[in-house]
Amino acid sequence: MSNEREFDVVIFGATGFTGQLVAEYFQAQYGSDSSVKWAVAGRNEAKLNKLKQELGISDSVASIVADGDDAEALDAMTKRTAVVLTTVGPYQIYGEKLLSACVDNGTGYTDLCGEPAWMHQMIKKYEAKAKETGANIVFSCGFDSVPFDLGVHYLQAHAKKQTGDVIEYVKGRVRKMQGTFSGGTAASLKATMAAAHKDKSVMAALVNPHSLTDGASNQPQPDGNKPYFDEQLGTWVAPFIMAAINTKNVHRSNYLAEYAYGKNFQYDEMMMTGPGEKGEAMANHVAKDKSLASDDGPKPGEGPSKEERENGFYDVMFVGTATNGDMLAISVKGDKDPGYGSTSKMISESALCLCKDVNLQGGFFTPAAAFGDKLISRLEEKAGLTFAIEK
Repeated sequence: MSNEREFDVVIFGATGFTGQLVAEYFQAQYGSDSSVKWAVAGRNEAKLNKLKQELGISDSVASIVADGDDAEALDAMTKRTAVVLTTVGPYQIYGEKLLSACVDNGTGYTDLCGEPAWMHQMIKKYEAKAKETGANIVFSCGFDSVPFDLGVHYLQAHAKKQTGDVIEYVKGRVRKMQGTFSGGTAASLKATMAAAHKDKSVMAALVNPHSLTDGASNQPQPDGNKPYFDEQLGTWVAPFIMAAINTKNVHRSNYLAEYAYGKNFQYDEMMMTGPGEKGEAMANHVAKDKSLASDDGPKPGEGPSKEERENGFYDVMFVGTATNGDMLAISVKGDKDPGYGSTSKMISESALCLCKDVNLQGGFFTPAAAFGDKLISRLEEKAGLTFAIEK
């Protein structure tokens, strides 16, 4: 499709905090690459042009004026590009008109959505039409859920190669992480909880680990909501706030791959806090932390300094017992803070992977289902991620 449209990727919301980081990444990686055709888009042309001037972006990169509420402008914009990369959330508040325009026009779409109830609603409402028009919609192309979705994919490929079979129960374990969650993540969490209090169907989608599948597998899942001592790993573990979205995306990847991980597949995510009393105390502290949902949490448009982003990192292990009894493990590591520095690179490469590397036929996808190893290669080559076999 990219050869049929004026642009490969339009960055929608380019003047927002995360959008600016995406634009900066595109300029650094692809500013002099004539094979990548991109544009920036947002509500205010003056702000878009100022952004381009500050980042040294050529005037040949178009500035497209479009508001998330202006259906006519969104229709015109989505007809011009192969893929829209949108950082404008919460998506349940600002996202549907853009998504609908992409579906109508057979345009690819990548976002940073961590709002499973909204995703459930959009799949139900638009998937049939997306398959008709050839629109490829890929949710959750940032820290939620790229490292986790691809991490499970990578571990299962390792298990298949080693033993000929997949692992039925995979543990995603955050070993180390430095950095802050984005203000957009906090706003999305608050919007989701407000919607859940008003609508029981939203709460049902939040608590159902299989809410992004067709329900063919209702395998009970491990309870990752309470701290416990993990004997297999020799450490205390605590609830991980992004698990609510990541686990659902992983189960959707399994479903889209016709249950390649098995219909009895189980998956959970938790944070490793260490052994002994210190590890237990930390696990209990993490379990009680509600700061992301509080009024003191990060606000949309706010974010850490460049130094804080540069000094951030994450290290996630994926582990499980293979059918032959061996414990297998892989790691996914990122070289910037998860919520901004690494996320801006992951969604950029996801959007380019969608228009350059894969040939999907329309529908709603996860990163693993849409991109798999092709995105892993991009992320390792350009975006500072590493995927490594440990056992």
